[in-house]
Amino acid sequence: MTNKRRVLLALILVTVLAVGVFDSLLGRAGADDGRFADLRTVLEVAALIRTQYVDPVSLTDLFRAYVATGSINGMLGSLNDPYTRYMDPEAYKQMQVDTTGVYGGIGIVVGMRDNKLTIVAPIEQTPGFYAGLRGGDVIEYIDGKPTKNMSQDEAVSLMRGEPGAKVVLGVRKKNGEFQEVTIIREIIQVKSVTRQVLLDGSIGYIRLSSFSERSAQELEQALQALEKQGMEALILDLRGNPGGLLTAAIDIADKFLGKGPILHVVGRSGVVQTIEAQGDDAARNYPMVVMVDGYSASASEIVSGALQDRGVATLVGTKTFGKGLVQTVIPLRDGSALSLTTARYQTAGGRDIHSVGIEPDVVVSLPEGEEPPYYLSDYEGGNTVDVAKDIQLQAALNLLRAAELRRAS
Repeated sequence: MTNKRRVLLALILVTVLAVGVFDSLLGRAGADDGRFADLRTVLEVAALIRTQYVDPVSLTDLFRAYVATGSINGMLGSLNDPYTRYMDPEAYKQMQVDTTGVYGGIGIVVGMRDNKLTIVAPIEQTPGFYAGLRGGDVIEYIDGKPTKNMSQDEAVSLMRGEPGAKVVLGVRKKNGEFQEVTIIREIIQVKSVTRQVLLDGSIGYIRLSSFSERSAQELEQALQALEKQGMEALILDLRGNPGGLLTAAIDIADKFLGKGPILHVVGRSGVVQTIEAQGDDAARNYPMVVMVDGYSASASEIVSGALQDRGVATLVGTKTFGKGLVQTVIPLRDGSALSLTTARYQTAGGRDIHSVGIEPDVVVSLPEGEEPPYYLSDYEGGNTVDVAKDIQLQAALNLLRAAELRRAS
């Protein structure tokens, strides 16, 4: 779209808003066989932001950003909210695939940090994981295409593809070192529970790497298997878990909580909706530690915050990422979609953790430059953990050993 046309469109938008004829123009745009397709989508997105975004928004600022950038995502950039984004039809399809946990790609979770395409975490036991990609690495190009000014969805689309085909990434590591990495795509079947093992004969260890449609079911199966083996205490490892579905977080927290709050959702109007656990007060009341770090985000923080606030679990590790916003994915008329921040959440105890994170009860930091031990152990595969190489896990085990001694005395 030419700059002249964008300016004209912006003037039309302002006029439309001034006279309050959103619905009639949207209807006309939909009936004009695509002549007003750009106008229709921009209007639809602007209307949703005006009525549903978590904070009041200046529509003038939105339209100025649209004129300056010529794109809907450019317009959304004026919100300074990296979690609100427009998805074209292809990107929306990819997002829907993500929630099922099966797709062709390299197996990394990415996000925008300081306007840079940054790896939040690799999915364990995937090509990206085995290629050495880690949370905090910045992807500078994909198959020779610079990622500067590239949307997150476009980047994801470029990295996905047919299994067996290669993709070349230019990666700036956290230590500043640059690497060019060639990775062969595979079918990615994201398994949420990547490890389950009984330690010391009675302490269960479960590593949960993501929150997807199958996460609660997988966790339930792992819990039942360990309980049959005699588990009397539990370590739930959420380190490096970037989050996922809110519903999965609620279902998982509910497994360990008696009746009471899991989280509080604060909407645009300030109205607070409390999500309550429905669990049995007597269920799964064994001692519990939840392990977290700086890459435990979103759904991980909902679960860890609820269990900490309700006094069910002790948190061990380092401060979490700090994402306390709720996104709603809204399909648009042309098959695209808008992921819109519609609410904030507070932990069960009423804490707003956005941009702050959750402080663990027991802080155990890794030595400077040391790679997280849960990455290293996953190179070996299987259901084993190397406690000797994981000082955070050692701390968790010591806490539960002490709890068992107190119960026995």
